[in-house]
Amino acid sequence: MTQAKPLILLIATGGTISMVRNPKTGALQPADIDTFKDYISELDNEDIGYNIIAFNPMVDSSDVNPSMWSKLATIIYNEYNNYDGFVVLHGTDTMAYTASALSFMLENLNKPIVLTGSQLPMGVLRSDARENLLTAIEIASARDEEGDAIVPEVTVFFEDKLFRGNRTTKMSAEHFSAFASFNYEPLAVAGVHIKYYPHLVHYSDPDKPLRLHTTICNDVVVLQLFPGISETTVRNILSIPNLKAVVLETFGAGNAPSDQWLGDALSEATERGVIVVNKTQCLAGAVEMGRYATSLNLVSAGVISGLDITMEALLTKLMYLLGEKEGNTQIVKQLLQKSLCGEMTVDE
Repeated sequence: MTQAKPLILLIATGGTISMVRNPKTGALQPADIDTFKDYISELDNEDIGYNIIAFNPMVDSSDVNPSMWSKLATIIYNEYNNYDGFVVLHGTDTMAYTASALSFMLENLNKPIVLTGSQLPMGVLRSDARENLLTAIEIASARDEEGDAIVPEVTVFFEDKLFRGNRTTKMSAEHFSAFASFNYEPLAVAGVHIKYYPHLVHYSDPDKPLRLHTTICNDVVVLQLFPGISETTVRNILSIPNLKAVVLETFGAGNAPSDQWLGDALSEATERGVIVVNKTQCLAGAVEMGRYATSLNLVSAGVISGLDITMEALLTKLMYLLGEKEGNTQIVKQLLQKSLCGEMTVDE
């Protein structure tokens, strides 16, 4: 795409960053497009062009679901050849889920998609909305000396850091630095200048066309282990009708109680074709099955290691693979142990 200046599509889906306070009532309400333009009027004097579209109605972050991911991915896919990059305004509570989902649903991505939001609405004193938005737009338009996008993947920008989208987790409901990437370094840090780290960026094959995947299967569940968890609880969860996959949240490096009934229950589930993936409850670090004796029963039961993947990325990856590879459990298991777009660290 050749043009005098990069053109960015700004997609407002909802969330705090999409809200303004009504001057008469004081209540928060969705901002209209003219209000957005007023808050980023500096761009009128910059070498960045942009257009804005908005979901109608706006979607609260807590109401985000796979149908919204499909809508958002489809918009980007349909507009892909018309823009150099995309910025998505999104509520913070489920932003990491949406970023992860988009990274799988848009295969062979070679343009930036930057998700951002805010802890305070636009126009409120000390709001972080404007700075996050302007910096996200600058990052989405950033090009190297050859004219290629510096960060052509799905990312999350918040406060002063740019993270790979499928490596992020919301860690604070209070601080402006709301997101973290515990197992992967930031792709860029914004200060007086924006410092990029290209060696950390995931690059897709530029010769392969963008592919859209919108078939999602949400027949998955999270089973968090805790001291004293009962056999009845575990067996009831593993017996949910139409259950396709379980994220088993374990202790430390992937450990679980050594009770015989737990190993038996998991074995029975995997023998029925239910995929069980071991995900540590720790925010940092990775699952290392077999390192301790208390994870050997999981290995014997056919549980798969989730390595250092985030909960958000693991759930959306499962939904994506189960939807795209319906009925082919073996292929899903194989792909779960591979990094498709930088979502986990796999030893080669």
